[in-house]
Amino acid sequence: MSTNQTRPLFDPPIVRRAVRDSFAKLSPRHQLRNPVMFTVFVGSILTTILFGQSLLGPNSTSGGESPAFVGGIAAWLWFTVLFANFAEAMAEGRGKAQADSLRQSRRDVTAKQLREPRRDAVTQSVDASKLRQGDLVLVEAGDTIPADGEVIEGIATVNESAITGESAPVIRESGGDRSSVTGGTVVLSDWLIVRVSSDPGSSFLDRMISLVEGAKRQKTPNEIALDILLAAMTIVFLAACATLIPMSSYSATIAGRGAPVTLTIVVALLVCLIPTTIGGLLSAIGIAGMDRMIQANVIAVSGRAVEAAGDVDVLLLDKTGTITLGNRQAVEFIPAAGVKIEQLADAAQLSSLADETPEGRSIVVLAKEKYGLRGRDLQAQQAEFIPFTAQTRMSGVDVGGRQVRKGAAEAVETYVRERGGDFPATLRTEVERIAKQGGTPLVVSEGNRPLGVVYLKDIVKGGIRERFAQLRKMGIKTVMITGDNPLTAAAIAAEAGVDDFLAQATPEAKLKMIRDYQAGGRLVAMTGDGTNDSPALAQADVAVAMNSGTQAAKEAGNMVDLDSNPTKLIEIVEIGKQLLMTRGSLTTFSIANDVSKYFAVIPAAFAATYPELEVLNIMGLATPTSAVMSAVIFNALIIVLLIPLALRGVKYRSTGAAVALRDNLLVYGLGGLLVPFVGIKLVDLALVALHLT
Repeated sequence: MSTNQTRPLFDPPIVRRAVRDSFAKLSPRHQLRNPVMFTVFVGSILTTILFGQSLLGPNSTSGGESPAFVGGIAAWLWFTVLFANFAEAMAEGRGKAQADSLRQSRRDVTAKQLREPRRDAVTQSVDASKLRQGDLVLVEAGDTIPADGEVIEGIATVNESAITGESAPVIRESGGDRSSVTGGTVVLSDWLIVRVSSDPGSSFLDRMISLVEGAKRQKTPNEIALDILLAAMTIVFLAACATLIPMSSYSATIAGRGAPVTLTIVVALLVCLIPTTIGGLLSAIGIAGMDRMIQANVIAVSGRAVEAAGDVDVLLLDKTGTITLGNRQAVEFIPAAGVKIEQLADAAQLSSLADETPEGRSIVVLAKEKYGLRGRDLQAQQAEFIPFTAQTRMSGVDVGGRQVRKGAAEAVETYVRERGGDFPATLRTEVERIAKQGGTPLVVSEGNRPLGVVYLKDIVKGGIRERFAQLRKMGIKTVMITGDNPLTAAAIAAEAGVDDFLAQATPEAKLKMIRDYQAGGRLVAMTGDGTNDSPALAQADVAVAMNSGTQAAKEAGNMVDLDSNPTKLIEIVEIGKQLLMTRGSLTTFSIANDVSKYFAVIPAAFAATYPELEVLNIMGLATPTSAVMSAVIFNALIIVLLIPLALRGVKYRSTGAAVALRDNLLVYGLGGLLVPFVGIKLVDLALVALHLT
C-alpha cells in the first residue's frame, strides 16, 4: 500500500462517508468546539422552533412572517451547518481512507522468538501480538517482520512497499543508520535477528493509522488564535444583534416608525454578519494540510509540526544525498611529473577492480571510457587485494610484483616515504587545488613512486541552485551540513548556492548551531537518519527523520519521511506554507464578503422600521424577504464552493512576504468584496423567477 496513492478530490466512497458523518457531527458536543458554527447551530434550532410556531398562526416572535419564509431560513441555516460538517468530514475522510488501506496491510504473523542473539539458537513460535519490547526474533527470507525493532545481527534485503509504496527492496543490517526495521515489511533474502523496540499497539504502523485518521489532531497555536478572534467577532455581533429587537420595538411603538424587526430576521442577520465561511472551513483546512503531507509520503506527528514547517526560516540540509547526488564520481586523472596519463589510469583501474564502492566503480568506468582499459582476470594471477581501512586510509592490490595503492594524500605520502620514495611538491599542489574546488583527491602510487591524482567530484544535483534561490526569495536561509573539511565544504556550498555551511559537523556542532539560531528567534528545520542526529532532531522545530534511519532518529523527529529522501524537506516547507496561505486567504475572503453582505441584509432587515435605509439597497434586490433569503442562501453555498480550495490548498508560489500579502489582498480581499454582490443578486433573480419571494 502506498500512502501517497492519488485519490480524486471527491472520491465517491469518501463522499458517501462524509455525508453520513455530516449528520453525525450535528451533536451539540461536537458543535461546541467551533464557536462560530455553534452560533449557527443554535440559530438553526431557534428558527426551526419559530417555523413550528408560524404554522400555528401569526405570533409576536414571527412578526407575521410567512411559514415559507421562516421555514426557508431554518432550512438554509441547517444546510450551512451541514455544509461546514461536510467540509470537515471530507478532509477527515481522505485520512480515514489512507488508514483503512494501512489496516489492510496488517497480517496475522507468527514470530520466531529467540532466547539468545544467535541464528542457531532454539526458536519458539509465538503470535506477534504477544511480543514485548526487548524480545529477540529471527526473521528469514520470506518472513514478515513481526514488530518494529533494531537489527542486532545479520544483513538482508527487505520489501518495505507496505509502508512506503516503493517496490525497490532496501538493505537492512546491524549497526549504522540502516538497522531500523518496521513491522509488516517482508524479508526477501538472507536473515536478520531483530530486537523488538515497541509493545503491541504502539508500533510505527499503529501510530501511522492513528495519525492519518486525524482523530487526535491538535490545534496549532495560530489556529487557536484565529479561533479566539472569530469567537470574539461572533460575541460582538451577537451583542449588537441582541439590541436590535428592543431598539426597533422602541422605534415602532414609541416613535411610531414602522414595524419592529422579527426574531427570524435578527437570526438571519447574525448568521450573515459573523465569519461563517472561515468558521465552517477552518477545521477542514488544517486536516487537509496533514493529508497533503501524507500524500507526499510524510507522516507528521501533529498539525503543529505541519504549521511549524510553514513558519520555518532556516533549513539545515545534509550535503550528501540532498545537495549532491551522494556518490562521488571520478572525473579526471592528473599524472605526476614524468608519468604518462595512461600509466596512471592503468594503475588507478587496477587498484579499483575489487573496490565495490561507487567511487571505485567510477574510476574503473572512467579508465574504460577515456583510455579503453578493460577489466582483467586477476584471480589467475593470484592477486592480493588490500581493502580500505580507517587506519590505513588506503586500498590497493599486489599482483605480479606490482604494489599499487590509492588513498588519501597524507596516507599515500607516508606509505611512499616509508619505502624510500619522494612525494613531489607539484603533486601536493594538485591535491590542494582539488580540495579547494570542492573535490576529493585520491593519490595513486606504485611501490615508492607516486603516479598522480584521481579527481573525485561531488556532483551537485541539477536544479538545486534554483530551488535555493526560490527559498531565499521566501526569506528562508539554507545551511549545508557536511563532514568535509572547510575548503571542500566552501567550494560545494558556492556551487550549490546555499547561504551558509557547517563543515566537519559533529552532533555537538549541529545542536549548538540550532540553538544559536533559535536564540535569535529563528525557526529551524532539519533532516536526519542516524542516532548521532537524534539530539539535533529533538531540538529542531521541524525534525524530519528518514524511515530508513534508526529508531532513535524516528523517535526524536516530529515527522517521518517514508521515502527516506532528504530533499523532501524543501517540499515539506512548501506544504506548510501552503497551509498557512490557505488559511490566511480564506480568512481574508470570509471577512471581506461579510462586509458586502451588510449591503444586502441590513437594508432588508430594517426596511419596515427605517424605510430610509432602502437607499443602501445598491444591489436592487426585489423585496426585503428576498434579500434576506438570498443572503442566507449565498452564505451557505459559498462554503460548498470553497471546499475544493480548502482541500487542495491555495496554489503556492515562491514569492516574498510583501508580494504574497499584496496578491492575497487583491485576489481574496477584493474578490471577497465583489463575489457576494454577484452571488446574492443571482440568487435573488432565481427566487423571483421561481416565484419564491
